[in-house]
Amino acid sequence: MGKWWKKAFGYQIYIRSFKDSNNDGIGDIRGIIEKLDYLSYLGINLIWICPFFKSPMDDNGYDVSDFYNVSSDYGTMNDIQELIVKAHQKKIKIIIDLILNQTSDEHLWFQESRKSKDNPYRDYYIWAPPRYINGQRVEPTNWASFFGGSCWEYDQQTNEYYMKIFSRKMPDLNWKNPRVRDEIVKMTDYWLSMGIDGFRLDAVAHLGKSDLMDSTYQTQERYKPEWEKYSNLPIVHDYLQELNQKVFSKYDIVTIGEVGGRALVEDALRYVSPKRRELNMVFNFDHNWCNNGWNRKKGEKLKIDVQAMKDIFEKWQTGLQGKGWNAIYWLNHDQPRVASHYGDRDYFHESAKMLAVCMYFMWGTPFIYNGEEIGMTNPEFKSIVDFKDVSIHNQYRINVIENKQDPTDFINYVSYSTRDNARTIMQWSNDEYAGFSNDKPWNMVNDNYRIINVKDEIVDKDSILNFYRKIVDIRLNSKYNNVIAYGKYQQLKKEHQQLYFYLRQYRTKKILVICNLTNENVKIDELEYKIINIIISNYERKEIPQEFAPYEAIVLEVE
Repeated sequence: MGKWWKKAFGYQIYIRSFKDSNNDGIGDIRGIIEKLDYLSYLGINLIWICPFFKSPMDDNGYDVSDFYNVSSDYGTMNDIQELIVKAHQKKIKIIIDLILNQTSDEHLWFQESRKSKDNPYRDYYIWAPPRYINGQRVEPTNWASFFGGSCWEYDQQTNEYYMKIFSRKMPDLNWKNPRVRDEIVKMTDYWLSMGIDGFRLDAVAHLGKSDLMDSTYQTQERYKPEWEKYSNLPIVHDYLQELNQKVFSKYDIVTIGEVGGRALVEDALRYVSPKRRELNMVFNFDHNWCNNGWNRKKGEKLKIDVQAMKDIFEKWQTGLQGKGWNAIYWLNHDQPRVASHYGDRDYFHESAKMLAVCMYFMWGTPFIYNGEEIGMTNPEFKSIVDFKDVSIHNQYRINVIENKQDPTDFINYVSYSTRDNARTIMQWSNDEYAGFSNDKPWNMVNDNYRIINVKDEIVDKDSILNFYRKIVDIRLNSKYNNVIAYGKYQQLKKEHQQLYFYLRQYRTKKILVICNLTNENVKIDELEYKIINIIISNYERKEIPQEFAPYEAIVLEVE
């Protein structure tokens, strides 16, 4: 208890898509400054800003070419300093992405590294010689990249390969090299001295790599997606403990690691257990796979796997409670929009509000992703030109151009999962380009911006936006804030196939959350608790109903 971030409510900003202040079609830092009043209206007190460092933008800033300068797309160092000051005046703290696994291939370190095998920067990155099989040059290992193809890129200049588990323009840093770690310490300290309040550590699980041996993973693919070769290896924790001791521990900040995938609670505890002195919390993606979206047939309706979702919530809520801290969120810049992923078009407002209740009364520090609070949805992709995500273009080259997959089938398959879903333009109004800019934006504007936008939802007291405002206010400012922040979590009626029940208790105060995760009417048994008050509901209720409506959600004070 006592740490400021335990009572924070976060909001993630994908800067490129958030607000364009100078009408060049690209979101920027001054756009965030312009919208600080909106963020205060929403009620949040913490923002996480995606990378704004100098970058060639192969992966929208996660390919950094200079950690000490701001991309000209986004503004200047003076803009960042002004944002920090003005956000703090509004009692909003700021965390930024700390890019640790890779740089851009245009970074000075890599430009030097590739010049020769004896260059002083050579071992800032992971280089290995080719193998030759039947006279053919092949990669040092058969490991796959997250973005498709091999995790190795050949560099003719020295006849060696460098590792890149993401894009070919994003070479992996060699964390075994103490000089690399010293550079990271220096850079981290620089940004903290600027006044930021912490970091989300990008791809932190991948800092350690296995010995360079082929994967024996059983798959027909040429390159083997055995992510364990470079995920959550023990050496990562040595690196983080060093970073914590040299930098993090000297500031009153929050640190959040991206561990991704289907992480184990045991892995997470190695990052967040206070006695280990590494990080404060982690983001995992477990709850992002709880429907039939990834493998459904064309035309098949999305459906939540209720039991799987409840089991995952139980796993993380009880697995970390009392042992570390938790981060809770529906999506970030890498996942589908939650209103499309788990919502229902036929019950659009009801399902969007239910999902907010379901997530944000749980235990942990919550994060909303920009646009989630107004119910933004996935767009409709018609061709490959609609995609900006470098990983999709890599897969298109491999699957369609090289392996002759039908392009229409490819578009249908990747449209659901592409990271572009979350990166469409923030919908501020029903004006042209959704009020984001006066010029054509860098990415798609969803056609539904005319009916889903901030301007209209602010004046509609029953909007999704104003429902989110109520939740933020209850969580931060009501008499229930301690029970929500610190209360014990207990899932009830675990085997129920439609309803999600959980109890939060702190000292003598209790709240009960009930969510219908389906589009069906569901009768409810008499509760075992005396109802004191209805805290919030997405249907107008003066008392608990005997039958829950589709996607109904209610939060009760009970005893």
